[in-house]
Amino acid sequence: MNHKLRQQPAKKARVTRLLGAALVIACTLAIVTDAAAQRVTPPTTPTDITPPEGSAAFLLGHAFGTQGYVCLPTSTGASTASWTVNNARPEATLFGKFFGREIQIITHFLSPNTTPNDNAPDPLPFGNATWQSSFDSSKVWAQAVGSIPAGSDSSSCPNAGSIACLLLEVIGEERGPTGGKSLTRTSFIQRLNTKGGSAPEIGCSVASDVGKQSLVPYTADYFFFRKGE
Repeated sequence: MNHKLRQQPAKKARVTRLLGAALVIACTLAIVTDAAAQRVTPPTTPTDITPPEGSAAFLLGHAFGTQGYVCLPTSTGASTASWTVNNARPEATLFGKFFGREIQIITHFLSPNTTPNDNAPDPLPFGNATWQSSFDSSKVWAQAVGSIPAGSDSSSCPNAGSIACLLLEVIGEERGPTGGKSLTRTSFIQRLNTKGGSAPEIGCSVASDVGKQSLVPYTADYFFFRKGE
């Protein structure tokens, strides 16, 4: 009996510590989100990849990842083949710098759009570019609505031979499993300062190459915008 009574204060202390830790984490995430919203200044970009007037940048992620390509026939029954340049599969991790340290903030990948909005195409492709928050698992899907070739703009897309710089419009959004919504207000995303990621120049030209795959490393900056308040 006395033993059980002695255990109760210890259990209460552990619960208190856990609740305190949870509160610290929640406050930290709020501070991080607020800090990001106040300090994001995107570069001036060409009209083709500039979000509509009234858009406000609130988050910047530095991406490290790969663009995945598959070698496919150029047409049905063709004897020639090419890499799937227009349908490359992205996989990347985005980092943000907070309090002098790089922190993982978003994962970028391809997935089915389960909650399309009015901007989504009909029918939907089998998968759309996806960004999912590392903090609360909220996510958005987006499709490219503008692009410029890498190397065509010295301030926002300077690295010739890399994948294109893009303006993407959000076509779906979803809260995290516990209601998180840090990304769900995103309306546009810019992919800038790309380096690498272009399809290989060799290895996919004839029918015997069909089925080959290639993962090409790339880096980029992703700026997230929402409608100005």
